[in-house]
Amino acid sequence: MYQFGLIGNCQISALISTHGSIDWLCLPRPDSPPVFGKILDQEGGHFSIHPSVPLSETTSKQHYLPNTNILVTTISLPNGDAYQITDFCPRFLQYGRVYRPTALFRIVEPLSGTPSIRVCCKPVSGWDKTPVRFVRGNSHFRYDIRGEYLRLLTDMPLTYLCQETPVALTSKMYFALTWGIGIEDDLVKVSHEFLDQTIKYWRIWVKHCSIPVLYQEEVIRSALALKLHCYEDTGAILAALTTSLPEEPGGPRNWDYRYCWLRDAHFSLSAFYNLGHFEEMEGFLKFLLNVCYAREQSHDRLAPVYTLSQDLPLPETEHSNWQGFLGSGPVRSHNQAAEHVQNDVYGEMLLTLAPIFFDNRFYDLRTRDHEALVANLIRLCERSISEPDAGLWEIRNGWQEHSFTNLMCWAGLDRAYRIQQAGFLRELTINLDAARTRAANALLRAMKDKALRNGPKDDSYDASLAQLAIVGFPDREVCDTTVSQIKQALALRQGGKETGFFYRYLRQDDFGKPQASFVICSFWVVQALAKLGRLPEAKHIMNQCLAGANSVGLVAEHFVPETRTQLGNFPQAYSHVGLINAAFAISPPWSDVL
Repeated sequence: MYQFGLIGNCQISALISTHGSIDWLCLPRPDSPPVFGKILDQEGGHFSIHPSVPLSETTSKQHYLPNTNILVTTISLPNGDAYQITDFCPRFLQYGRVYRPTALFRIVEPLSGTPSIRVCCKPVSGWDKTPVRFVRGNSHFRYDIRGEYLRLLTDMPLTYLCQETPVALTSKMYFALTWGIGIEDDLVKVSHEFLDQTIKYWRIWVKHCSIPVLYQEEVIRSALALKLHCYEDTGAILAALTTSLPEEPGGPRNWDYRYCWLRDAHFSLSAFYNLGHFEEMEGFLKFLLNVCYAREQSHDRLAPVYTLSQDLPLPETEHSNWQGFLGSGPVRSHNQAAEHVQNDVYGEMLLTLAPIFFDNRFYDLRTRDHEALVANLIRLCERSISEPDAGLWEIRNGWQEHSFTNLMCWAGLDRAYRIQQAGFLRELTINLDAARTRAANALLRAMKDKALRNGPKDDSYDASLAQLAIVGFPDREVCDTTVSQIKQALALRQGGKETGFFYRYLRQDDFGKPQASFVICSFWVVQALAKLGRLPEAKHIMNQCLAGANSVGLVAEHFVPETRTQLGNFPQAYSHVGLINAAFAISPPWSDVL
């Protein structure tokens, strides 16, 4: 399992190890070069608060303050001494808007005895991995990184911090890490005020969530983790907050996911819709409108992925000077998928925008700009039926016609047809009923043994086609048979028994056959089974696949149940989205409980 907790405030995010070390932090944005990157290289920079005895002699555990993104790490020493670190990024309402500074706070306090700690802050300048020297101030260190300033403010004696001298922890110690801003007020006062207000903010946010009857704790944690994947400044939603955590140890499947995939954003917004949080949709709509109208080339085709500032994350770059997670390189930044044709995104964007026209809570979003955006997406969607592409799994060689793409074309055009029937899109000249029928026929050309396969010229199984039932494809027999065959063909078994986890596919791709399960596939199967009324099967798989979370409830992209190993980027928005949507799908209504 990845032994890390996540903190953030929708402006920055960090991964903190169970030993209290910040091992991943990119500044000033989540897709910036790392300042602390020890997760990918022992020399990649870190901000650690360690006991003065060897870590192997200590025990540690992490937990979140209930219903918050505030992480507490507890370290127990062999002599009975213990201390805890409370880590958080401030986020709260101030002057009528959300205050989310590029800042991180750490409060260290003794729990028993007089533990001795050493504090070490060693940032690097980015992908060149050059250690950054500090300039000492009155009560802070300042680091010059890429022309901006990282400041570490503390009430710890700077001499001890400078020398990494062991210090007896007799009372609380305070640390604030800021980028480009200073803290003029008293650090202790600011730390406690910010902590109290941040606790209050997250707990109110959770109270405003709709949650299912079942799996409430898991859904709340997933909702809080998913929220941290929203980059509020532009409205982009990140696929993950890390890069290059390996899908297969020692293999080449190491990718940078710190960007906004339009497809992933659709799935994330479906989860936020279930949760009853809609501000994320409005933020993403602004992002999507800017992509479509501010970038001339987007009038003809959307790229599948964009940076947080709407650029393309190119060129994909390997950093050979980085060792990789547990020595598993290569380490990459940017992502060549930006050059792909992935035609499913148009249907998914139509699915994303459809609630505007059916849900009266979005009345104010029924604007001419949004309707024009929908019309353009319909044109692109209709044009993409049966066209070869890289598909949602982003095959780099051998593009072909994919059933999943045709399914998303059908789903998008079906929703567009319903939108038009509701009185919108009156100037649209495309015959939407004929277009969705053409997409359905294209999809069914890939049917074999009454189940859909990956494409009309590829009869391999693909777990993404569990989406048939989820998006409401009207042929019940095809939906039922397809999910049954996915369950049989793609189940990951241990000792001959099903584990609740599934491969996304088992065909050869650019890098061989996938070796680990893809976590969201389990949740797709759960959701599909629930939609088809097969609840006992759905609940059984759901209970099994919850084992894929680490000790604080965070889920990675891949999971190996035999060794309980998380793989791929972490946390993965996709996986948490799947958990949320699956839990809603199999839960009874609250009226059955209350």
